[in-house]
Amino acid sequence: MHLGVIADDFTGASDVANTLAKGGLATIQFLGLPTKDAAVHCDAGVVALKTRSIAADEAVRESLKALDWLKRQGCRQFLFKYCSTFDSTPQGNIGPVGEALAGALGAYGVPSCPAFPTTGRTVYQGHLFVGDRLLSESGLENHPLNPMTDPDIKRWLARQSKEPVALVPWETVRQGAGAIRRALEEAAARKARLAIVDALVDEDLLSIGEAAADMPLLTGGSGIALGLPWNLINRNIVKRSAVKFLGVKGPEAVLAGSCSKATLAQIEAHRAQHPALAVDVGAVMRNAITAAALVAFAHQNQGRAPLIYSSAGPEQVRRAQADFGAKKVSENLEHLFADTARQLVASGVRRLVIAGGETSGAVVGALGIDALAIGPEIDPGVPALTTTAGTPLALALKSGNFGSPTFFQKALRVLESGHE
Repeated sequence: MHLGVIADDFTGASDVANTLAKGGLATIQFLGLPTKDAAVHCDAGVVALKTRSIAADEAVRESLKALDWLKRQGCRQFLFKYCSTFDSTPQGNIGPVGEALAGALGAYGVPSCPAFPTTGRTVYQGHLFVGDRLLSESGLENHPLNPMTDPDIKRWLARQSKEPVALVPWETVRQGAGAIRRALEEAAARKARLAIVDALVDEDLLSIGEAAADMPLLTGGSGIALGLPWNLINRNIVKRSAVKFLGVKGPEAVLAGSCSKATLAQIEAHRAQHPALAVDVGAVMRNAITAAALVAFAHQNQGRAPLIYSSAGPEQVRRAQADFGAKKVSENLEHLFADTARQLVASGVRRLVIAGGETSGAVVGALGIDALAIGPEIDPGVPALTTTAGTPLALALKSGNFGSPTFFQKALRVLESGHE
């Protein structure tokens, strides 16, 4: 293994694994900290953790364990993958984990960039935009776990960090890899561990990747990985690998726990043509809804792309959190979806589409899957996935903010046939 990725949630891990596989690297996504060595044919390993919203010190410990495992696999370059909308709080976890990994690798001037222009995420003068809106005006200010109220991610990262944070502005980035490399070296000389790097288009991300070819660590969204496969292939370190995916046939279900604007629009589009069951949070908190009932709904509508969702608008989310507590609501919903997914698979479901990072982490953990092979891209940032052992199971783990309005139906088709 040559490139090691540590992702702070399961959908983000799929996102960056998709980028690396499209770039020509034989890529495997590991779910949780692996307990055995990777296969010898694996060029890039993505360790999917569930550390985005836990205590910062715990996130640091888990991430350092993943780093140690990746080192033992032979990796010489590492990427800490977080969300393209920089989901975090003023207390962490991007800064603490990034600094800890950089410290363990003796790295300064580490390029840090969440930009993903294909999905509208760009960084200019250290400010993160979603489409034409500042991050703080994009709907992410209403995130139920990590509300993003400040678009200045250099300032946000500095609040989380113990050491100085630098900025490489777009005026430097547009000059190419050499200029970026010199700016990062200057940041390192000033003992800045992390440096936010502007990026407006994919070419900027390719330049960042080229500049970082010999650096031990990068941090950012999946976009920052765009140029990394070419670095390895161009130097004849690895041979280009093609994605292989045959698809999985069998019963299907869609589970949505994200409350993002994109997922809410996808739910509305899907329920207009397919059976859908809304999960009432109050009923969940009163133990009035069981996984068995949700499973029965899915099986009653087999072949019709049934959708089960707890997603709701900002006002409904705030009311539920005020009534029952944000942490308790999140835990109960994750437990319900995890139990539902376990029963669905045990009863024969072979294609699952999951919307939301926390929901995806809970579901995959409940299914006991330890690794996934990367298939074709369904929509930007979301690949088809299949289990690597046992009874075949096809999955799509979608970040809440990703995907076209008809994503659910499209994903089920790709999971079955291997193509759109």
